[in-house]
Amino acid sequence: MAGNVYGQIFRLTTFGESHGKAIGGVIDGCPAGLKIDFDQLRYDMGRRRPGQSRLTTSRNEKDEVEFLSGIFENSTTGAPVAFIIHNKDKKSSDYDHLKNTYRPGHADFTWEKKYGIRDHRGGGRSSARETACRVVAGSFAKMLLKEAGIDCRAYVSQIGEVEANPDYSKLDLDSIEESPVRCPDKDTSDVMVYMLDQIKNNGDTVGGIVTCVIRNVPVGLGEPVFDKLDAELAKAMLSINAVKGFDIGSGFKAAQLKGSENNDIFTRRNGRIITKTNFSGGVQGGISNGQDIYFRVAFKPVSTLMSDQQSVDSSGNPVVIKGKGRHDVCVVPRAVPIVEAMAALVLADLFLRNQPARL
Repeated sequence: MAGNVYGQIFRLTTFGESHGKAIGGVIDGCPAGLKIDFDQLRYDMGRRRPGQSRLTTSRNEKDEVEFLSGIFENSTTGAPVAFIIHNKDKKSSDYDHLKNTYRPGHADFTWEKKYGIRDHRGGGRSSARETACRVVAGSFAKMLLKEAGIDCRAYVSQIGEVEANPDYSKLDLDSIEESPVRCPDKDTSDVMVYMLDQIKNNGDTVGGIVTCVIRNVPVGLGEPVFDKLDAELAKAMLSINAVKGFDIGSGFKAAQLKGSENNDIFTRRNGRIITKTNFSGGVQGGISNGQDIYFRVAFKPVSTLMSDQQSVDSSGNPVVIKGKGRHDVCVVPRAVPIVEAMAALVLADLFLRNQPARL
């Protein structure tokens, strides 16, 4: 199968399945001499890992990363950075009853029809377990971007119909981790937690939205035509499991506005040319304009329910799928570091493309 690589210069290749021995990856193109902040890496991995609260799956993976190459004396050498994460809390028997059954909302049917075989244990390669590898590479990308002063933060802005203030500038992004659902609006966070408890008790699931804000981005990142910055972000976000929507700046709301309402007017301030507003979301013509980049990523409800669902088996016979296993009631709180990671991978790759070639 193809499609296991992202990036042109700063490039990530991932491997492994949800219930295999391990997952892992290779980060290629990471500049030599990057000091590795292992505390930052553990922090990022801890935010994504399962079993972190009563609202997430109880699968207890520590997600400890073992590096195989590319690091010497806590710095990158310029060689490929290879790493592995062992799967230590697998319960494959939870999926035995699904061996010949297509789960609604999952990749079971399409994968089997495409490849003629599928790993029914937790979805195999199509499982969100793979995103742990993205968080490792995203942490490296964030360390690289930090050296350039670029800051990338994501947070939960909506779960179901419960929505935080849509203006991120009115929120305290330093308080994201104080919320069990990673929403930096305490009152909204409390309502979200209450709602999730009710939905979980009913054996159901719910979707939501993650908002990402990237600050201090220089003018000029992104390539015109096919490699536009916003197009690369869209591809990266839509590659994340359960993502069904992406919009940047005024996004879909722009379809309701007039040009006089949506245009960002240029002005001069403190010797710099900037825009008075930022409906563009920091990107114009596919190239960063120096303003904050902000976008939203919509996640569908988790497809596995703790209640019965109708489906068919591989022969087309009607079956009832019994709710079983360990699953999130809502994926968006754990998706926050994944969105950050993919955003950082996009920015790091485009940032390196902008650098003068080294002899």
